[in-house]
Amino acid sequence: MCGIIGYVGHQQALPILIEGLKKLEYRGYDSSGVGIICLDEPKIMIRKCEGKICNLQELLKTHGLPESTIGISHTRWATHGVPSRVNAHPHSDCSGKILVVHNGIIENYQELKSVLVKKGHKFLSQTDTEVIAHLIEEHSEKDFLTAVQKTIRQLRGAFALGVIHSDHPETLIAARIGSPLIIGLGKNENFIASDVPAILDRTAKVIYLKDGELALLRKNLVQVYTFAGKSVRPKIDQVSFTVGSVHKEGFAHFMLKEIHEQPNVLTQMFSSRIKGFQIHLEGLQLTDAELKGFDQMMIVACGTAYHAGLVGKYIIEKLAGISVAVDVSSEFRYRSPIITPKTLILAISQSGETADTLAAVKEAKAKGAKIISICNVLGSSLARESDGVLYTHAGPEIGVASTKAYTAQLAMLYLLALKLSRVRKKISRKTSQELIKDLKEIPSLYQRILKHTQSISRIGHDNAHFGCFLFLGRNLNFPSALEGALKLKEISYIPAEGYAAGEMKHGPIALIDEYRAVVCIAVQSDTYEKMISNIEEIRSRRGKIIAIATEGDDSIKERVHEVIYIPSTNPLLTPLLVALPLQLIAYSIATKRGCDVDQPRNLAKSVTVE
Repeated sequence: MCGIIGYVGHQQALPILIEGLKKLEYRGYDSSGVGIICLDEPKIMIRKCEGKICNLQELLKTHGLPESTIGISHTRWATHGVPSRVNAHPHSDCSGKILVVHNGIIENYQELKSVLVKKGHKFLSQTDTEVIAHLIEEHSEKDFLTAVQKTIRQLRGAFALGVIHSDHPETLIAARIGSPLIIGLGKNENFIASDVPAILDRTAKVIYLKDGELALLRKNLVQVYTFAGKSVRPKIDQVSFTVGSVHKEGFAHFMLKEIHEQPNVLTQMFSSRIKGFQIHLEGLQLTDAELKGFDQMMIVACGTAYHAGLVGKYIIEKLAGISVAVDVSSEFRYRSPIITPKTLILAISQSGETADTLAAVKEAKAKGAKIISICNVLGSSLARESDGVLYTHAGPEIGVASTKAYTAQLAMLYLLALKLSRVRKKISRKTSQELIKDLKEIPSLYQRILKHTQSISRIGHDNAHFGCFLFLGRNLNFPSALEGALKLKEISYIPAEGYAAGEMKHGPIALIDEYRAVVCIAVQSDTYEKMISNIEEIRSRRGKIIAIATEGDDSIKERVHEVIYIPSTNPLLTPLLVALPLQLIAYSIATKRGCDVDQPRNLAKSVTVE
């Protein structure tokens, strides 16, 4: 959600800033801008516009910027004020000396703005961000660093900031609380960015700025401080993934590439987490005795991660015999959850920066709960808030609609369920070993499904004209139906709903006619016959049925219009397999409709505001 890149060094800043912005397009945005310090005078200069970064590039062709070795840039996802050139970042102050880019929300900006207006400050935009530039100006009798420190102590909310000042043309200042920001370390040059891919072509040495930290950057210097001004010795990390992992590598879209990466993601996870028939959850930071002592779990997550959590509820309760509640993170704080010392909180987030999930975790911590997280991003805010972290190591996921991160979360939940089941002695050693053996087969089964990408895409294309979709599943695959519907509406903009199939008669059946398509997850399971009954009910009302079924189920062909087969596996593991055809259906329908698959409208990859 929004993107920042800043540069100070010995090279021309503008090409680096534009290149970095393009690598952050996946985060979701509606306008963009760049600002530099013209070193000859010196003075700040800005170019910004509504729409895609290509619009900004066209603007720069006709209204270029002079050479400069320092600058900041931004892609904006509108919160305060409509998408427009005026509301795009960077924002300046009355003096025209200060430039600010900002991710997040300043909750008290209205009261701050009122005070500043009374003091004579003139505002041009509707944004909360512009307040920051004027506050720094208000404190400009102090040195630059002190002025920024005094400003951020007045702000309430979540923010990541990049600031430059024409009176200090060799200095870039960055700060964060509740919104991600990293520092990239180069040779005679340094960077700030909201995410690693923006700078990975330039450096793999990074500092993950922590909440409540501020950094001063020059081309050959990085100093980190607390907001109170105390010097901090930062930890320097080496990024483990490669530049190639953030390129399409011949695929039409990042989403399609990431769908095809799923076999490798799970292979790597299982090779490091399963030794023989033992589950090794490095990072869990809980002893077997502690795991045995919990009598309930609460899972908090948003969107796709929430659907993974719902699957987790089914498998953990079945295998480990522990009660599991699953909450949408944004609602968790508002229902007065009953948390005891025997409650384990499991937070799930791909980015580890999801604002609502972080808020839920802080609420649970305040009530004394232990926090374990499943996360894909090292050094994230969620990881730092947790007592233990289970990293999925799925690599960067560029497509906004989650694919490989979802199946990696599912896989980690299966491993956690198996670990809990053995500690709590709820299943036999033999049953555990059989399930582990089947789990390790999943990557090869993924390969078999992906061999049918073309035929699944044909089914999607043939059904792209429908104006409404229902997704139905039972038991473990009810969450799969929710996820399938979410994927479709995210990237194709077709209204889609996921339901527990048994609920169809309690309302959704009224929607079914020849103009609606229904995706039925009808894999072999204890509820298969009930699913077939649902299919007959849909069929009698002329609904167009796409079934996801188990290989060898030839009889289902007589009841439906299209069948997508998945390989046979342990019924407990079917959500892992069902995920791939659901992703491919959504992808193929969206591409047939000409939608921007990797960057769907109004959505952001990392949702850092509540």
